[in-house]
Amino acid sequence: MLDRIIEQYQDEEILIADGFDDAVIGIDEKSMRLIYSVEKCIEILMKQGMDMTEAIEYFEYNVSGSYVGEKTPIWCEDLF
Repeated sequence: MLDRIIEQYQDEEILIADGFDDAVIGIDEKSMRLIYSVEKCIEILMKQGMDMTEAIEYFEYNVSGSYVGEKTPIWCEDLF
């Protein structure tokens, strides 16, 4: 999905969250912000050795809790 988005919008500045490429589910064309699945992000963290509680806490504090400007990704709350 991410590769198709980058190819389609190659002239746009798009901020990518490192390590979560497989969690991209779309893009908001108005703001040009990537949309990530929270559930897929948690799954990615769990594959790295975290249990679910650790993955959720890490994601909330270190990932979704970070503001990196107007291109900060959109986090789709689809967890369970």
